[in-house]
Amino acid sequence: MEKFTVIAGPCVIENREIPGQVARTLKELSEKYPEVRFVFKASFDKANRSSVHSFRGKGFEYGLSVLQEIKEKYGLPVLTDIHESWQAKPVSEVVDIIQIPAFLCRQTDLLLAAARTGREVNVKKGQFLAPWDTKNIVEKLKFGGASKFYLTERGTTFGYNNLVVDFRSLPIMRQFAPVIFDATHSVQIPGGLGNASGGQREFAYPLAKASISIGVDGLFFETHPEPDKALSDGPNQIPLDQFPGIIENLLKLRKFVVEEGI
Repeated sequence: MEKFTVIAGPCVIENREIPGQVARTLKELSEKYPEVRFVFKASFDKANRSSVHSFRGKGFEYGLSVLQEIKEKYGLPVLTDIHESWQAKPVSEVVDIIQIPAFLCRQTDLLLAAARTGREVNVKKGQFLAPWDTKNIVEKLKFGGASKFYLTERGTTFGYNNLVVDFRSLPIMRQFAPVIFDATHSVQIPGGLGNASGGQREFAYPLAKASISIGVDGLFFETHPEPDKALSDGPNQIPLDQFPGIIENLLKLRKFVVEEGI
């Protein structure tokens, strides 16, 4: 990974306005910190919602059109996730990075389809997966022809609606690929609200600081202008007005860690 990367955006594409607000903030940050690669992230479909009645998105074509607009208007790299192999090719025609969701990280056909597009691939480590088992994910990506790929840590589940981050996973996974730390999904409480996931966004920042201290190649945040009104993953998303300050502090910490060789 040539630059330290910050991937951020709303959980799901709810409309055209919210992605635009987030993208403007990321664009401003990219101009202030040119040494950092800022990537806009949003999902066109949330296929693993707790309830069948939960909002998933506004459709494949609508979602891709919003991502295309973001890319053209703000000049930012764009990331979104796919859930089925057939989605890889049309999605690759719009985005810069294809993401594989955590629950699907072992799906061989999905990994190969993403790899064969020639796009960068980011794979979320499954909540059920040991960090050393991500070596098999990397082997599948390489077999499919991928040349640039990342592994993302987002916590491990031991059941009972909770996730725990084992920070030993970061140096282990970095043996196989550059590693992104997903600060906001790591504080998610899956299914914790019964028919939706809860979250503890107040812990996202301290966990992100810990990951910087240990060593990562990038950070992942979900952020929204009004998280408490978000249609997906609101409890773990960072309020957009707080996001620049959080990033500024984390980049200061990273500068210190890198310069001091800690």
